[in-house]
Amino acid sequence: MDARLNLFGNPVAAKFLGHIVSAGKVVSSSALPAATQELVKIRASQINGCGFCTDMHTKDAAQAGESSTRLNLVAAWREATVFTDAERAALELAEQGTRIADAAGGVSDEAWANAAKHYDEEQLAALVSLIALINAFNRMNVIVQQPAGDYQPGQFG
Repeated sequence: MDARLNLFGNPVAAKFLGHIVSAGKVVSSSALPAATQELVKIRASQINGCGFCTDMHTKDAAQAGESSTRLNLVAAWREATVFTDAERAALELAEQGTRIADAAGGVSDEAWANAAKHYDEEQLAALVSLIALINAFNRMNVIVQQPAGDYQPGQFG
């Protein structure tokens, strides 16, 4: 399977990707825990059906020491006992922020208040930015049908 468009070889797409990768560095260097960042990226990618990002972020998380049990349970986090309350709040915010079109009110006040119990303002800003960022990546990859499965951890630096 080939992508409809080579995102890395097309000058416009490559330039755009360079900018959003730079934005991602702001988030990755924030105080939001790295494990939480990967869980959020995985969950949003699952919801959006982005195989490329799901492949990438599960592999990167495993390389960083995340357990297979937790990775296998991200999609069923509500029923899983392996996530902290803070991670569960981040996953809820990620789900609601990813499914904005499915909910008349967008992100609920309850989900926001729960996240705010566990994260300070800087971490909340990083979390909101991360949710927006992974959704942008997901949409690009889904639109061009970017194939999944060949990602090697760290291949993008």
